[in-house]
Amino acid sequence: MTVITKAANDIYKLPPRLFNARCKACWFVLGVLALMVLSFWSLDLQWGKFLSIDAFRKMGRFLAELTQLESSPPFLKKLFIAALETLAMSAVGTLLAVVLGLALALPASKTYDGDPARWRGLSRLALNALRSVPELIWATLLLIAAGLGPFAGTLALGLHTAGVLGRLFAEAIENATPGPGQALRVRGVAEGRVFLYATLPQVLPQLLSYTLYRWENNIRAAAVLGVVGAGGLGQMLAFHMGLFQMGETGSILLAMLVLVALVDALSFASRRSMSV
Repeated sequence: MTVITKAANDIYKLPPRLFNARCKACWFVLGVLALMVLSFWSLDLQWGKFLSIDAFRKMGRFLAELTQLESSPPFLKKLFIAALETLAMSAVGTLLAVVLGLALALPASKTYDGDPARWRGLSRLALNALRSVPELIWATLLLIAAGLGPFAGTLALGLHTAGVLGRLFAEAIENATPGPGQALRVRGVAEGRVFLYATLPQVLPQLLSYTLYRWENNIRAAAVLGVVGAGGLGQMLAFHMGLFQMGETGSILLAMLVLVALVDALSFASRRSMSV
């Protein structure tokens, strides 16, 4: 009878209060909301001009000009080559980031309780430095050394993404179940083989998921890097927008959209195949 009464009380128990004075997370959320409200007060938001009839008329005329796509064969040929260049920049840059990020993630992670992890602080500092510098800054620096073209853009993507993936890889390695690796260590197996046979099989799906996601992001970043002369669709976009050629600009934007959609579909299919 007591068990039944307790179960009935659990079923009809009221949900917890939305705000609790002792809840640190609640106070943190309130603080963030207060900062957001104060930030809106500090901005010079001219909603009247933004929502005016004249503003909508100008935006509509601009969008109408973008829909008049350029479809001449010579232009489409250049557009196709630039799209392939952007795709290659993102793919090679992501591959370089995986190699460099994994090389820094291994010393940046503490794999078991007794691991001294002597290079952990220095490796994490290097990862922080790589990802704190935006791709555009990396591209600008590398353009001085490598010159205009996709090579500098590819290296810029690789360096920035290495900092992001390295941090994610290190967290995944540290969160892996330590039991299999410890079983190999007590048998005298070297740390390299412990990683290959115990840790890597556990974290590989997660590493691949992170890599595919960053590849999607690098497609967009590669298009933006072209604006500073790193080649690809972005360079075409900067050129034709500078000349106010809206038809060509619309075609380039459509090519970017198609490219991102294809990579997104490939990434989704790859994740789905790994989860089956």
